[in-house]
Amino acid sequence: MVSVCFYFQVHQPYRVRKYPVFDIGKKTDYFSDNSESNLNNEKILKKVATKCYLNANKVILDLIKKHPQFKVAYSFSGVILDQFIEFYPEVLDSFRELVKTGNVEILSETYYHSLSFLFDKEEFKEQVREHNKKIKKLFDYTPKVFRNTELIYNNDLAKTVEEMGYEGVIAEGADHILGWKSPNFVYQPLNSKIKLLLKNYKLSDDIAFRFSERSWESWPLTTEKFSEWVNGHNGSGDVINLFMDYETLGEHQWEETGIFDFLRALPQKILEHPDNNFKTPSEVIRDYPSRGELDFPYFVSWADVERDLSAWHSNQMQQSSMNSLYALKEDVLKTKDPEIIKTWRKLQTSDHFYYMCTKWFEDGDVHKYFNPYESPYEAFINFMNVLNDLKLRVSKKEINENSVFPEEFKKYPEIEGID
Repeated sequence: MVSVCFYFQVHQPYRVRKYPVFDIGKKTDYFSDNSESNLNNEKILKKVATKCYLNANKVILDLIKKHPQFKVAYSFSGVILDQFIEFYPEVLDSFRELVKTGNVEILSETYYHSLSFLFDKEEFKEQVREHNKKIKKLFDYTPKVFRNTELIYNNDLAKTVEEMGYEGVIAEGADHILGWKSPNFVYQPLNSKIKLLLKNYKLSDDIAFRFSERSWESWPLTTEKFSEWVNGHNGSGDVINLFMDYETLGEHQWEETGIFDFLRALPQKILEHPDNNFKTPSEVIRDYPSRGELDFPYFVSWADVERDLSAWHSNQMQQSSMNSLYALKEDVLKTKDPEIIKTWRKLQTSDHFYYMCTKWFEDGDVHKYFNPYESPYEAFINFMNVLNDLKLRVSKKEINENSVFPEEFKKYPEIEGID
């Protein structure tokens, strides 16, 4: 028997608009681009919703009705949920309809899709708590399985989320960690009891990245071909974890490629094998035993060929901007200003640092495709200009709140206009 476990990441950041140095101290609309540029968050959200979310949700709902055994899981960043509410509530309604079927699991993550675990564990925990509150409010659902931003994971993360009460955690099935072991089993992190699910990156990426690649030796990818690959793991694996961005469906792989037709036909082909089924991450954890411990002594992610942190933290621009951002924490929280705190956290979204990546070779085209700026340097300049303005706002807030009205002036209430 082999189970297929579909998990989709649903996320769009609040992109920072072109923010020149002349706006510092004058404008606080960091994320509002009123033009038709590719930095207009409302425009982008509506485009992706039309091409992906609404179409994909309809296909998934039809598949659940047609095949009651078909199940999927989603991880929504808090910032995408905020954008659904702000720009396109119908999308949120369509996801709610999916969750109500009982065949959909929602995973937990950081609200702001941030890299906070790398810098501040208390900030990380606060964002996870905020995310759980949002999921409870919108879906009346309490997640049991955790996935960190970009599948960034190590032993310490597993221990932390286990202490937070999660039953399972998701990670990349990286070859340099697995060695001879297979990603198609459930494991346990080193010195932890929590269950660990690993992405089968080859089969996942066959859909997510190679589906429309005509130079790929296996193109075109048909349901017959893919189901044969899945069936080939019967007897040598318990679960095939297919983890990918939801935007794969209709946005990264356009409808014209046949991606929706592929999705519509896939469950039936998978289920034609009598030993196959579909499970959510929680069901995988419940139904399959751990096949041993896995040691992740350093951070692994699902990004690029290296599967490390280099997509976000490899050059001086990324490191400088990230360090400056997290150094503001104490002063930001002291303001107790909800708008300032939320803005600071929106700036933590990992995409901002991904846009600053200067990697080339195998991963260069991918980074260019996902970068709405003309260059990584423009992304860095915009971000730092915004950060400098935020610092200025925080400083003004501190000055206003800490200033003491001189005692002697209180004797003269008729004196006005004293700052």
